[in-house]
Amino acid sequence: MIGPDGAAQSNGTKRDSRSVDDRPSAPLDDSHGPVPAEPSGSEPPAVPPHPPVDGRRRRHSGPALTVTLAALGVVFGDIGTSPLYSMQTVFSIDNGLVSPTETDVYGVVSMVFWSITLVVSIKYIAVLMRADNEGEGGVMALAALSQRVMTQRSPKRVAAAVLLAMLGASLFFGDSVITPAISVLSSVEGLQVAQPSLSHLVLPIALVILTALFAVQRWGTGKVGSAFGPIMVLWFAVIGLIGLSTVLKHPDVIRGLSPTYAVLFVGEHPYLAFVAMGAVVLCITGAEALYADMGHFGRSAIARAWFFVVLPALTLNYLGQAALILANPHTAANPFFLQVPQWARFPVVILATAATVIASQAVISGAFSISRQASSLGLLPPLTVRQTSDKAAGQVYLPVVNAAMFIGVLVLVVSFGSSQRLATAYGIAVTGALAIDTALMLIVARALWRWPTWKLVLAAVVFGGVEAIFLFGNMTKVIHGGWLPLAIAAALFVTMTTWQRGRDRVTAKRNMKEGQLHDFVEAIHAKGLPRVPGTAIFPHPSKETTPLAMRANVEHNGILQEQVVIVSMIRHKVPHIDAADRLEIDDLGYGDDGIVHLTVHTGFSDRPDIPSALRLAGEDLLPGCGVVVDPDAATYFLSRASLQRTNAPGMPGWRKAIFMVLAHNAADPARYFNLPVERTVTMGFPIDL
Repeated sequence: MIGPDGAAQSNGTKRDSRSVDDRPSAPLDDSHGPVPAEPSGSEPPAVPPHPPVDGRRRRHSGPALTVTLAALGVVFGDIGTSPLYSMQTVFSIDNGLVSPTETDVYGVVSMVFWSITLVVSIKYIAVLMRADNEGEGGVMALAALSQRVMTQRSPKRVAAAVLLAMLGASLFFGDSVITPAISVLSSVEGLQVAQPSLSHLVLPIALVILTALFAVQRWGTGKVGSAFGPIMVLWFAVIGLIGLSTVLKHPDVIRGLSPTYAVLFVGEHPYLAFVAMGAVVLCITGAEALYADMGHFGRSAIARAWFFVVLPALTLNYLGQAALILANPHTAANPFFLQVPQWARFPVVILATAATVIASQAVISGAFSISRQASSLGLLPPLTVRQTSDKAAGQVYLPVVNAAMFIGVLVLVVSFGSSQRLATAYGIAVTGALAIDTALMLIVARALWRWPTWKLVLAAVVFGGVEAIFLFGNMTKVIHGGWLPLAIAAALFVTMTTWQRGRDRVTAKRNMKEGQLHDFVEAIHAKGLPRVPGTAIFPHPSKETTPLAMRANVEHNGILQEQVVIVSMIRHKVPHIDAADRLEIDDLGYGDDGIVHLTVHTGFSDRPDIPSALRLAGEDLLPGCGVVVDPDAATYFLSRASLQRTNAPGMPGWRKAIFMVLAHNAADPARYFNLPVERTVTMGFPIDL
């Protein structure tokens, strides 16, 4: 640091430089931009042990039982309602390709159980949830962690990790749009089993339920989870008891838990088993959402809920459906509802509908988390984020993501009309996301956990092999609707890569216009520029270049305020930065001119609030440099790029058009940084794209 006397000194914040390899949020104004790279030739940053940066793992407040209950209400809805349609889909492939014989039924239920065990219990719960980024999960947090553990001497590997993250997030969004549609439709379709005359009401009821679900998202996942938790406890108790009652009538079905039946099924009918795997994957939908929602409730609560409640209930219900199909082959058309006694079908339909609403909540909240992380890492434009909890930073609501998902879900429900038709579109996005998580997990396991080669190979073969079979088995669905999630994923992937490329171009051109801040301050002192009363705050990406609003004020008006604070908000690839490590101050070489630079370090789950950062700095750092700032009286100056599309090479015209649309619809920087609108001045400057 540069002290008031011009000497180098520390500000006492003890910043950890190991996590400075971060991405900008956006390039369009002085509130966003690139983070200075480390000098070339520097040693690769050391990888800190968990937890990073502030030395503490994020805690999820509240009694363990309360947090576990809330996790049940949000995290497990998707995978918890898969019994509604997964077994039914397996036995409806190609009008009964998988037959209700003992060999096929035992083989299918064995594949279901061991798929859940390998992918969810072992891969996600036991292994992958250790790869949390200070409590945050999901493909974006995993990719950020992967980048942190790879050395700077491997830029191609870092770029590959970013591309994998973008592809994984895109596939997750493709899954997130289909899940609410198929889940709610499959439950409401129980009316057709309970009372066939009500079949015409299935579609309208589903649309009403989905509309209400997206409308309540603004209340926050914590409140939604607390309300949904008891319902999910009842749901898992009911499906477990229903399955148990059927298993007790046909106890031999327990043999299906042996992996030998899956092996025999594959050995005797390899093609049939391969095709069946494309539907068996439906039993693990929600595994990626489970990981993405880890930041909302924590690993411990999710693990407790899974092993003590969810897994036993799912196992009993799948065994019950298998037993029913063996006893009555015609029940394969809808084994879930047909194992329910006639008198209980209407109540179970109502409960199933409530549970599938919760299933939709799991992927919606996961989409919020991943979207916020992608925006913070510079892969999407700045998005309006509303914090819905004072205690859990991971609980957020993103209006634009909520609206986009709602529109997409309604279009799917109206277009496909039934869960059976939607099932053909389901699975490809899920399996693709699972495979990408495995690839990123292996990077972390090698670099951070120091796994030996044999362990890496074993994980790659077991997890990657199973997921590869799932993926290729689902390729047969592409022409029958599987193109839909791929199209959604492709659109989002193009959006993210376009934003990243356009952001880099605009940032480079903006830096040329800005010039070096050190030279600008020297010129101010050389001219003896008049100073006027007041405090000016200039949000700006770094202290290397000059805020264009500040340059314009000096060059056109010939004056500058008595007190000037240039604020750089730097996002790091960790969720949170402790208050003691958050601020750095630099007087830019002059201790008495009232011009200082303030660096604010934030995690990607911290709200970028500039007035709050100024208040924190005003307690010690700013007065130490002779600057006294009242954030409620200062004037904030923003510079915003006015994009002009040109025929310049380097970026296709269609990408430029997409980038300009994204830029125009990005979050307002004044609201993004919680600036007072009435005291914020925005100054435009042209940038040729």
